[in-house]
Amino acid sequence: MNELNFVNQLSARGYSRRDFIKFCTVMAASMGLPLSAGEKIASAVESPTRPPVIWISGQGCTGCTESLLRTTHPTLEHLILDMISLDYNETLNAGAGHQAEKFMHDSIEKNSGKFVLVVEGSIPTKDGGIYCKVAGTPFVDIVKETAKKAAATIAIGSCASWGGIPSAEPNPTGAKGVKDVLPNATVMNIPGCPANPYNFTSAVAYFLTYNKLPELDSQARPKFAYSRLIHENCERRPHFDAGRFAEQFGDEGHRRGYCLYKLGCKGPVTYNNCSVLGFNDVGSWPVKTGHPCFGCSEEGVGFHIPQFVEANLQKESLFTPAATPANIEYQRGGNITATAAGLVGLAVGAAAGAGIVATRRLKSEEEAGNQ
Repeated sequence: MNELNFVNQLSARGYSRRDFIKFCTVMAASMGLPLSAGEKIASAVESPTRPPVIWISGQGCTGCTESLLRTTHPTLEHLILDMISLDYNETLNAGAGHQAEKFMHDSIEKNSGKFVLVVEGSIPTKDGGIYCKVAGTPFVDIVKETAKKAAATIAIGSCASWGGIPSAEPNPTGAKGVKDVLPNATVMNIPGCPANPYNFTSAVAYFLTYNKLPELDSQARPKFAYSRLIHENCERRPHFDAGRFAEQFGDEGHRRGYCLYKLGCKGPVTYNNCSVLGFNDVGSWPVKTGHPCFGCSEEGVGFHIPQFVEANLQKESLFTPAATPANIEYQRGGNITATAAGLVGLAVGAAAGAGIVATRRLKSEEEAGNQ
């Protein structure tokens, strides 16, 4: 696709060239890149050479594909028709059966060493992987053979990253994540249930621009999306700092928007950008709707720790300043006013003091409950 056609298509969708550059610049900023990288991203996206993508699915609910369907910048059709060449995806394929399988294998052979492999869903490994087969072949074998020829491998969603729901005890199928099946390969995890589609599209844009994966953390997640605890930017964080918690669903604290830690919120131990980015362009996420985070993007937390059991607080989650103030009614309670609670996240020292307040209150209530 040449630039003229690309610009014409943007215009037909109501976007100007300037809008497109702005979007690329914002995408660069969200990944921690200099603003000048926006031009590079734009050039890469406009390039007539589109990397082939083979998207295969194992044990999963197709939620990550469904989430991707609802992106608007870029839209799904722009992503798969203009930015990349989606050569195979069982959910979105126009063909089926032998036709689809042949096209996938032809694309793999033709683009060996050039295509991106995306894996959705966990991989059953018990009994030779017989619990999930595609076209008569165990999914675990498909992953291993395809990954050998891929330029990059991306595990999208918590099932592909960690094993997800299928790997929860007693894990009868021996479900595992991609990195456990491919221990010697470089795999990028985009965890979440579902994964936020913009974390995926940003990572793809980075790969298109620099021909390499973005910087990853110790769990192979892109740092631009998974470097901060959800708790740090949660809109309920000031309530945590002030020691105000919902005790039960529907109680007064829950109705007032108090912290959901006691209801099992795993935000203090989960790294993701849910509280900043939101989902499906409506700016919502579980905590905003009144449900505790269950740590889906954290290995060993989501689907492994019971949902409504309190998380073990980490020191760094207590002493980091809240980035987003909450709407708190002016009232006095204990030794801290609501006004002070609203200001507590504005300074590191104040945040440390508030963390101590919250911890002491939790501890005193636990001691009272044990008497």
